Amino acid sequence: MTDPTTTPEPDEGTEPVEGASSGSAEEFGGPDDGFVPDGEAGGDGAEEPIAAKATTGSPILDAKVAELQELVQERTDDLQRLHAEYSNYKKRVDRDRALARQGGVEVVILDLLPVLDSVEAAREHAELVGGFRLVADELEKIIAKYGLETFGEVGDEFDPQIHEALMQMPIETAIAVPTISAVMQRGVKLNERVLRPARVGVANPE
Repeated sequence: MTDPTTTPEPDEGTEPVEGASSGSAEEFGGPDDGFVPDGEAGGDGAEEPIAAKATTGSPILDAKVAELQELVQERTDDLQRLHAEYSNYKKRVDRDRALARQGGVEVVILDLLPVLDSVEAAREHAELVGGFRLVADELEKIIAKYGLETFGEVGDEFDPQIHEALMQMPIETAIAVPTISAVMQRGVKLNERVLRPARVGVANPE
């Protein structure tokens, strides 16, 4: 009968395996044997992706990026230049349209000046009555809407830029500067542009 406390001797025909251990945990791997359990990272930090390693600092990539940046800048400059050219073109067209409209209005007003002079003369002689007065009032209202105004009144200071002196005539009031003493024909302005100067008599100070 075998004693349980005694270790059985190996069979004489069996040789021990070289490098075999007794089965302890330290013999199968310790903290310093390079074994990394699943789910844990080893080394000094996260490893750089392979694609990043292949492209970072690549001369070909840097040249391509510089080429694209230059192309973007060129397209941006072209767009800004095109926008400025369109803005200038629009301003020029608007200005030309306004000048053309102003020129058309001036032509019509100049053709109507004899009619307006007749209306003014009839008003001064109290002949502007009845239906003729209504027509004259409506005509003056329409031309005023387009910026027409008359000027030249007795007592106004004489201005050779807008007044045409036809004669020298005295005035009853004391004056310090050349003054309009009589109006033969009133002047006409269209939007501050003188279409016809006022024809007047002028009194000079004594």
